Amino acid sequence: MTNPAAETRSVVVEREVPYPPEKIWRALTQPHLIEEWLMTNDFKPVTGHRFSFWMEPQPNWNGVVDCEVLTVEPHKTLSYAWGALGLDSVVTWTLTPTSTGTHLRMEQSGFGPGQGQAYAGAKYGWQNFFARLEQVLTRID
Repeated sequence: MTNPAAETRSVVVEREVPYPPEKIWRALTQPHLIEEWLMTNDFKPVTGHRFSFWMEPQPNWNGVVDCEVLTVEPHKTLSYAWGALGLDSVVTWTLTPTSTGTHLRMEQSGFGPGQGQAYAGAKYGWQNFFARLEQVLTRID
C-alpha cells in the first residue's frame, strides 16, 4: 500500500524579514492588509472560521478560493485550508523571531500527482505575493 502523503508536494517560501512577528502578524491577519498583498477576503483569525479569497475571474476559474482557518497561534503560526480549482491544500505561516527580525515561512501543502499545473502556479504566485507582502510591511507601523 502506498502512502498518500508521500505522493504530495509542497510549495515553501522562506524569508528573513527585518520586522518583528507582531507587525507581520497584522499583515497576515487584517483583511484590509491581506487585500493589499494577496486578495480581497473576509478573513478572521478565528479557528473554524470559513472565509474566501476572491479576485477577478480568470479563464477556467471563477476567482474564488474557499478557505477555513485551522490554526491560530498569535505571532507564531497561522494555517488555513485552501480550496480552488480542485486543489485541497493547507497554507501554513510560521513566524520565528530572530536577532534581526523574523524568519517567515509559508508552506502550501497537498499538491497531488496530477496537479503539476497548480503546483507550478503556486510556486510562481507565492513569490509574487511575498514580494507584495514585503512592500506592505515597509508601509505599516
